[in-house]
Amino acid sequence: MTRLGLSPAPVPPVFSPADAERAYDEWGCNCGPTALAAICGLTLDAARELLPGFDAKRYTNPSMMGEALRAAGRGSRQIDPLECFPAWGLLRVQWEGPWTAPGVPIRARYRYTHWVGAARRASDGEKGVFDCNQLANGSGWSSLEDWRAVTAPWLILQIPRASGGWHITHAIEVER
Repeated sequence: MTRLGLSPAPVPPVFSPADAERAYDEWGCNCGPTALAAICGLTLDAARELLPGFDAKRYTNPSMMGEALRAAGRGSRQIDPLECFPAWGLLRVQWEGPWTAPGVPIRARYRYTHWVGAARRASDGEKGVFDCNQLANGSGWSSLEDWRAVTAPWLILQIPRASGGWHITHAIEVER
């Protein structure tokens, strides 16, 4: 969905694939800080500073993301992912596997989640996804359909014991 004219239009992040690799090597940057930076127009290092506890945990839970958005001065609200897709915001994806079976503690699921940016074009409702794993395309953005067909299956293949399914646990609308 690189520059497909979503309104508000998705723009390439202010960081490059090389910046993302450097941040990964230096401090373990991953999907949480990358999605936050892309949606808020931040550098990766600035996103890191807004995520309380990231350096110790190396993951971003929903509470941490909410705190980071407040610290960035961005209004946000959680929306029902079954009813609405953010016009501009963030999605937390849960990869499915034995950790999502009934009776498994909810904390066991946290290790198998992924943050992406989200945008919806006002004119026709086309949905797009920013994923740090798509940065090689020049912007990190793709249509939701392409993300579902290409990126998500590739990511799932990297997860031992994953069942192949996924669902959205959190959808957050973020003010631009």
